[in-house]
Amino acid sequence: MTEYLISPVSKPRQTQADRWRKRPCVMRYRAFADECREQGMEIVNGSTVIFYLPMPKSWSKKKKALMLGKGHQQKPDVDNLLKAVMDATLKEDCHIYDIHSQKFWSEVGSIKII
Repeated sequence: MTEYLISPVSKPRQTQADRWRKRPCVMRYRAFADECREQGMEIVNGSTVIFYLPMPKSWSKKKKALMLGKGHQQKPDVDNLLKAVMDATLKEDCHIYDIHSQKFWSEVGSIKII
């Protein structure tokens, strides 16, 4: 089990123009992908990937205490988060046939791979 202190980012839909156009969502994803590679993140068949998404700063302390550790049931979708990690860490993800993923609220963003 390895935990990476990288705040999860979903994979944006990209176009040819994104090679030179600096859209914020694409720049966030590229920085995320670079960080994943830099930290040596690795996914293999049978992995469980758990995403811990940071709670908004605008939430009250009471709401944060209530939601800590609960399932994250809003955007970004878990499949887009997983796609971002797989595209960032694997050259070809076609050999992955068994993977599990979950997402939860947390104080800080991180990714845990079991």
